[in-house]
Amino acid sequence: MTTKGPSRKQVIIPMSQDNSNIVISCANEHIFNINRLLKSTKSNVTADFIQLDSIGIIIITNQVASVSDMNIMENYIKESTKVNTNKVSAPCLPQFKLYLKILGILYLTNNGTPIAHNQIKEVIKRIHLFNDVMLASSLHIIKASPKSDMAVIWIDIWDSQNGTKAKNLINRCFNIGKHIATICGINMNSSVPQCKNCWKWDHTTFACHSHGSKCQKCNGPHKVKHHRDLAWCCKANFKTNPLRLKMKAGELCPHSFKCINCKGEHSADNAKCLF
Repeated sequence: MTTKGPSRKQVIIPMSQDNSNIVISCANEHIFNINRLLKSTKSNVTADFIQLDSIGIIIITNQVASVSDMNIMENYIKESTKVNTNKVSAPCLPQFKLYLKILGILYLTNNGTPIAHNQIKEVIKRIHLFNDVMLASSLHIIKASPKSDMAVIWIDIWDSQNGTKAKNLINRCFNIGKHIATICGINMNSSVPQCKNCWKWDHTTFACHSHGSKCQKCNGPHKVKHHRDLAWCCKANFKTNPLRLKMKAGELCPHSFKCINCKGEHSADNAKCLF
């Protein structure tokens, strides 16, 4: 299966956490100035808002930004803000993993041993079809069936939401030794989204009707970064027996998780959740 990637109507600018905090502190001012610069170049792209991400900041736009649009945003961030330019990387559009498979290769070599990952990887590096393709993970080789002598080689590549690189690869053939391998596509299946606001399934964050954020640890009306300060389990309660004292500053919450979906003792975003 292939999970559908994020919208391309956003620009990712990787940077350090300190730089991200500097930019987000005056986000509304930066959006105004970026739109003014984009308008001066007669661009149809408009920046809507800026949000934090684990790798930097994300600028949400009304349509897919061009290279020149991204350069304008990058130059503004580097020249008009107090960020450390050495810790700001080039902007890029979102990518997602696309799964392909290679057929037509024998599972066992002439020596009777299974075909090696390194052998396939070296061949792929030399084939012109994969010149602009970046693997998203290591190759995975399995038998076509338990009693088959043929192999199925699964490759994960980084691609755009439109799957441009995959379209150039699907149904193309190349040699691995004396064999002719064929690259096949796999039907796309949209994944079930999990909201990052209320942590329930089957809707995205932007479609969430909840008026406030929920904590994925205790399901309280606060973000997880404020859990220790606002969660009921970390607050002092002198009515309990024994008395529950307030958590000390800098001390991590030792209490158990409470999943909002399955009520299990884990966070709502835990991949092992049975829900």
